[in-house]
Amino acid sequence: MAGRPQAIWCVLTLLGMLGTPGERAFAETASPAADAPTRPVNILFIVADDLNVALGTYGVHETAVTPHLDRLASEGVRFDRAFANDPVCNPSRTSFLSGRRPATTGVYDNFTRPRETLGDVTMLPEYFAEHGFFTARVGKIAHRRYEDAVSWDVSENAIGRAHYLPGEDAAEIQDNTWHEGAEAGMSRADLFARHGRTGGAPLAWRATSEDDGGTPDGRTARRVIELLRAHGHGPFFIAAGFHKPHLPWVAPSKDFKRHPIAEVVPPHAPPDDRDDIPAPALSGFPDDALHTDTQVRQAIAAYHATVTMVDRYVGQVLHALRQLGLEESTVVVFTSDHGFHLGEHGGLWRKHTQFEESTRVPLIVRGPGVPAGATTKALVELVDLYPTLADLARLPSPVGLEGTSFRPVLEDPVRPWKSAAFSEARRTAHGSSIRTARYRYTEWTPLSGDGPVERELYDLEADPHEFDNLAADPEHRVLRDDLARRLAAGWRAALPST
Repeated sequence: MAGRPQAIWCVLTLLGMLGTPGERAFAETASPAADAPTRPVNILFIVADDLNVALGTYGVHETAVTPHLDRLASEGVRFDRAFANDPVCNPSRTSFLSGRRPATTGVYDNFTRPRETLGDVTMLPEYFAEHGFFTARVGKIAHRRYEDAVSWDVSENAIGRAHYLPGEDAAEIQDNTWHEGAEAGMSRADLFARHGRTGGAPLAWRATSEDDGGTPDGRTARRVIELLRAHGHGPFFIAAGFHKPHLPWVAPSKDFKRHPIAEVVPPHAPPDDRDDIPAPALSGFPDDALHTDTQVRQAIAAYHATVTMVDRYVGQVLHALRQLGLEESTVVVFTSDHGFHLGEHGGLWRKHTQFEESTRVPLIVRGPGVPAGATTKALVELVDLYPTLADLARLPSPVGLEGTSFRPVLEDPVRPWKSAAFSEARRTAHGSSIRTARYRYTEWTPLSGDGPVERELYDLEADPHEFDNLAADPEHRVLRDDLARRLAAGWRAALPST
């Protein structure tokens, strides 16, 4: 009898009765999990790259098309105030994988090996492995060049394309990377060399003729499904690391078609918005400003197209989890390493700032005992993931971590929680930020010398887009000084009282 469900799925596929990509992907890889009276709690950890809250469930981006992640949110808890501890890939990922904050890891850029300063600490999946879990990651979980800093039973990179930028583009408007020979495809090295830099990808997009089996993230989803099939008996900790919506924004044309540029409204900013923003708080490259208004709308649409693509692949994995009979025994966590700017504040792109668009991340948790369709305004940080996942898996509390398990929030989403979240960024100055329920206060301290500390203070209740820096306003001096004291007191002083 064990083979009959798989046979039925194969027959249905041949008859064309499984119409969605998720159903077809599952039909080719699924096998029913063995019945068991009790199961340990498994972990499915899904991480997107450079994803802000551009999901339909958050209601921030009107043109977001993410039905699968919206459904996941309706079946679990959506966190409205989740924040990265550093809005850069390597620092953020090193932080949540180690359970330690950037000030402890010493990792503030994409060129520092995580183990250089951390030493032989036990990373998140390694802790699960110590407690008998099968562990696997496919795609980007640690920063791509440092995946070997974390040990897994299975550790596989996504299978890439032949070219970093394909030589085709069916988007409505082309980007500025096209030149003679680009139609043959471009390597990453060629693209960066043409812009005279080694980091900070130019705004680039391609709408391709690929099917889901031809995209790197599509192959990641398929491989994760294979691992769920092979190790569904558990316990397992399986991580899916999707590379998008990281630049360049490359996705099948069908995803671009769901985001026509006529529907895109670029972010508005007052003409004087930058007048009161400290220079270290801003980031960008000169070529960012060379795009026409139409190209800006296409860039935003291209970003959302890659988000829609990732949503489809998440749907395939979740569909497989359900059909394998693993849904009731698996905690699913979806998040991103940090946010992403889409032209806010007069033309900010990418991350690196301490604004909400850069530090705020989506976070959705579904699993046994987690209320369905709940939202919470509790302040949480990505550094909290390590202790939380260990707690949800009923493992002993790990020692030496600097995050806090938010399992109590999952059990009671309206309960009082942390009084603040903290983030950092190191650029021409060191930025340290405290985010309370209402305010964000940031200090930019020179990396050397005795220059002045520059400050930002925003009232997010009255000014959610952070247009009006109140740090120099005499009427807000008492508030500023109080937040400065709380920033200096650090994360331990902001922990929940119970």
